[in-house]
Amino acid sequence: MQTPDCAPGGGDSAYGWQVAIRTGQLRFGPDNGRMLLRTGRKGVGSSVGHDLTIEVTDWSVEMDVPETGPAGATATARVELGSLAVRASTGGAAPLADKDWGEIENNARRTLDVDRHPTATFESTRVVTGDDCATISGTLTLHGVAAPIDIEVWDVMPDRYRGTTVVTQSAHGIKPYSGFLGALKVRDDVEVEIEVDLTVDREVDLRAQSAAGATQRLTVRRGHRGRAGAPFLRAPAACW
Repeated sequence: MQTPDCAPGGGDSAYGWQVAIRTGQLRFGPDNGRMLLRTGRKGVGSSVGHDLTIEVTDWSVEMDVPETGPAGATATARVELGSLAVRASTGGAAPLADKDWGEIENNARRTLDVDRHPTATFESTRVVTGDDCATISGTLTLHGVAAPIDIEVWDVMPDRYRGTTVVTQSAHGIKPYSGFLGALKVRDDVEVEIEVDLTVDREVDLRAQSAAGATQRLTVRRGHRGRAGAPFLRAPAACW
């Protein structure tokens, strides 16, 4: 998972974070973004496992960016862990069968103990900005255990932002899934990537203008969300 250098003066984004970020109250979720988890495999039996991309289909982020800039921003997030859906797989001794998709999703829910801990939450504590990106630090509460986490955020084009982080399962009291008597294990670290497209909100505004007689409209392409692909993201790099 590649990220820009968030140190002051680092990175190579074409649009600097400090000049592109909107101010005010922002809301992100499945309507204008996507949250994906990517897991990795290890162990002597790793060759039979698969690298998976898993989508969270029920999540929300609320961010308040003051007029003074993103350094004073605050953010909270909610993730419903029962909404995990496998979207893509790579590797393995054989392709996944249809029944495997649902089994993997059930294994993930059992690993996360979703019946007892259905929701993960995040609350920011500070935002540090660089020339091209920002680091949002805060507390992630997952599986009933709170732990610090950093999220790197940058813009890939105006009004379109990507955030990445790594969640270590054991830091939240979670034992990663294993199979084949422990020969195949899921790596402790899970990559998380979020991408939001604020032009979706803009399209809604322009449609309202069109209804009132305006002729201008912005069309946003939304990629197919089937199991075979993942719009916004590169090829899957991560197994449950």
